[in-house]
Amino acid sequence: MNKKTLNLESTVNHVGEYVTQVIHFTSGIKRTYTGIKPETIKQGQFTKMFLKDGSMLMINDINVLCIEVFDEI
Repeated sequence: MNKKTLNLESTVNHVGEYVTQVIHFTSGIKRTYTGIKPETIKQGQFTKMFLKDGSMLMINDINVLCIEVFDEI
């Protein structure tokens, strides 16, 4: 099956082909996710993104305080 991805021109695209994100939740918990494809990030009530391994990550925006983004070299 051929999967077509619509690039929504997120500013994260300018960081690199793959990025690492450290997500800080309002509860004080931090989680680090690596291998994120920036062109797949789609925001809504849940922000959705795909990782290198093909898995999808969904984050409930209401629980997020901030996100740090780093280039994977």
